[in-house]
Amino acid sequence: MLKDYLPICNEDMVQRGWDQCDFVFVTGDAYVDHPSFGPAIISRVLESFGYKVGIIAQPDWKNNESIKILGEPRLGFLVSSGNMDSMVNHYTVAKKHRHIDAYSPGGEMGKRPDHATVVYCNMIRKLYKNIPIIVGGIEGSLRRLAHYDYWSDKVKRSILLDSQADIVSYGMGEHSIVEIAEALNSGIDIKDITFINGTVFKAKNLDSVYDALELPSYESILGSKKEFARSFYIQYCNTDPFSGKRLVEKYKDNEYIVQNPPAKPLTQSEMDRVYSLPYMRDYHPSYSEAGGIPAIIEVKFSLTSNRGCFGGCNYCALTFHQGRILQTRSHESIVAEANQLIWDKDFKGYIHDVGGPTANFRHIACEKQATKGACINKQCLYPTPCKNLKVDHSDYLALLRKLRNLPNVKKVFIRSGIRFDYLVQDKDDTFFNELCENHVSGQLKVAPEHISDSVLELMGKPKNSVYEEFIAKFKKINKDIGKNQFVVPYLISSHPGSTLKEAVALAEYLRDLGYMPEQVQDFYPTPSTISTCMYYTELDPRTLQEVYVPNSPHEKAMQRALIQYRNPKNYDLVVEALTKANRKDLIGFDKKCLVRPRRLAREKYERNTIDRKQNTDGKRTSSEGRVGQQSSHGKKEKPRVGQQNSYDKKEKPRVGQQNNHGKKEKPSIGKQNNSGKPIKTIRYKNP
Repeated sequence: MLKDYLPICNEDMVQRGWDQCDFVFVTGDAYVDHPSFGPAIISRVLESFGYKVGIIAQPDWKNNESIKILGEPRLGFLVSSGNMDSMVNHYTVAKKHRHIDAYSPGGEMGKRPDHATVVYCNMIRKLYKNIPIIVGGIEGSLRRLAHYDYWSDKVKRSILLDSQADIVSYGMGEHSIVEIAEALNSGIDIKDITFINGTVFKAKNLDSVYDALELPSYESILGSKKEFARSFYIQYCNTDPFSGKRLVEKYKDNEYIVQNPPAKPLTQSEMDRVYSLPYMRDYHPSYSEAGGIPAIIEVKFSLTSNRGCFGGCNYCALTFHQGRILQTRSHESIVAEANQLIWDKDFKGYIHDVGGPTANFRHIACEKQATKGACINKQCLYPTPCKNLKVDHSDYLALLRKLRNLPNVKKVFIRSGIRFDYLVQDKDDTFFNELCENHVSGQLKVAPEHISDSVLELMGKPKNSVYEEFIAKFKKINKDIGKNQFVVPYLISSHPGSTLKEAVALAEYLRDLGYMPEQVQDFYPTPSTISTCMYYTELDPRTLQEVYVPNSPHEKAMQRALIQYRNPKNYDLVVEALTKANRKDLIGFDKKCLVRPRRLAREKYERNTIDRKQNTDGKRTSSEGRVGQQSSHGKKEKPRVGQQNSYDKKEKPRVGQQNNHGKKEKPSIGKQNNSGKPIKTIRYKNP
């Protein structure tokens, strides 16, 4: 097998001696041939089975001809928005445009359209009426059935209908994409490929569909949020590859979407094989002139240890995409990959990460999951750890020790999330000690997300007391080893269930902690999570009980501002939030207060009195207090900060105004007036 980038143009095909590709992969990301990028994995897996795969990365969606650069493929087109959902890639939670796309050359925004998967598929269908189109990736996976779209605030149809694609390969896709390829290669029509697990297809009737659960129809979920919640929870309970049932969603009398059960997880040997394929481990050299692809920076010297997560957080889409059953690579596979990267010319001695969705998960949650899957109506860690949960860090610890002992390695960091509630369950502190000693760069990032137990319950997270237990243990271990290290908590504001009361409680917690987060993540309602279902329906889909949802932009802004109450820009929002929450006791000068009053009434009175006296005495010239204004001597007067004019309006000082000599003037505090007496000027601090 030739070790080179896959073809991106006709010249590359000629160089390989190809007349035609078997598959053309259209992706919304720039082409990065690294196993941290989904399109790279799927294309290399197909290549390893003998298929010829070409790449069209970020085609010009305003020009259909850009889809034709590799010609018509023999078997079909594969389409993905890339590593990220295109809408999350483009917009913040406030629906404002982002300015940087880490998956595009030089970080340039605008290289892909909104809803990229739908746009690309429709471009292909205009040019090739009968070619099979297979959708994959995170965007297609989470939109495989009817779903709530936050950006349009509407319930949208399955992506299969809007895209005109033939089939969705959902989840991680290695098993299903090979089965689809083999079926097409054997001559089976794409419309007859209805039997592969991990796929979704369209049907005109249900004559050939068996053992299926029928979801509420699209029409019914459009008309009833309760039906939407009920439908979503049926889907959620059928995400396991062992217990999941076939699902049917009706749109019209002759139009159905059928979701087959999830594909089985990869075995360790299969996962090792996937990561041993001949990736170039970098972006395509054609992007060098534009500055490369920023997204490669963090992952180039990182190692994937696992996939899947049995943590089950309600705001996370992993259950729908990677599943709850953990899959791991062998030590030999990971060390072999490490031995490639440590000799890279750009390697500085630091392995940035060894992990996955959760770094310290290295085996399935319990032995039962190996043959019967994850429990349908129970979680492994929430609300308390299951009695069958296997808590053991010894395998992960042994792996980290092997990596630390490799040549050229100075430090092995862990930057994937550490699941602290799992860590504190381990009776053996060996891993915790070595984590603090060897794998933390001064700050350990963990995700308590909130401190209110009522909000944490709706998040699917443990009680705050568990986080406090972790913090106490972390401090003790660092004290014992003589290190001054800190925990940086990830926090989510405005999650369903969070009222201003809970938001104020979180602000008070941060005050007592002495910590001010630089960034705060508002809850982002992305498709196919329990929390997003709560956001849209204002119901908990598990119980159908009502849930308070802070969905107005202003309240979301207030909750976010409370977490960053020390930022002067947030002052007005913080005061408004405290007032609405009946917590004006937190506005004042006590050490427990979050903010001070903006200005005392007495200070205002004294200031006005001084200025009025100056005006009536005639000692104030028209030029005073106006920065840059020339006096009768042709010289610029210096500003008096906070000076009021004759209309009792506050003049704004323009600090840094240049004088006639080109030098910046400084605001003059205590400047003398024409009588030689100093002008009494009061300085005020911003709240």
